[in-house]
Amino acid sequence: MNKRAVGTAYERQAGAFLSEQGYEILQYNYRCAQGEIDIIAREGGYLVFVEVKYRRDPGSGAPAEAVNQKKQRAISRTALYYCLSHGYGETTPCRFDVVAALGDGMRVIKNAFEYTGA
Repeated sequence: MNKRAVGTAYERQAGAFLSEQGYEILQYNYRCAQGEIDIIAREGGYLVFVEVKYRRDPGSGAPAEAVNQKKQRAISRTALYYCLSHGYGETTPCRFDVVAALGDGMRVIKNAFEYTGA
């Protein structure tokens, strides 16, 4: 299986995991000129932008560590564009979460980073 297919499979598993945690999945793989967001959801009054990171084993590093500042900026720009193009105003509470998948386990890191400015 290629990396794209593996990523898609883990994004779907992460979506199911988040649904079990009470998230309402709005969209998978949102893409625009600014970038891509793996999952967009609602949870607890928040519009949540979720990055899914997978590592086969701990020797490759922690999955969440892969969401560096460059990736955070790209996600932030994409989230801003999503909000503007989908009618969400400045008062919409938003959050950036990361789902870390390591082997067979998953965990969600809520509010993993702040909006970094577009």
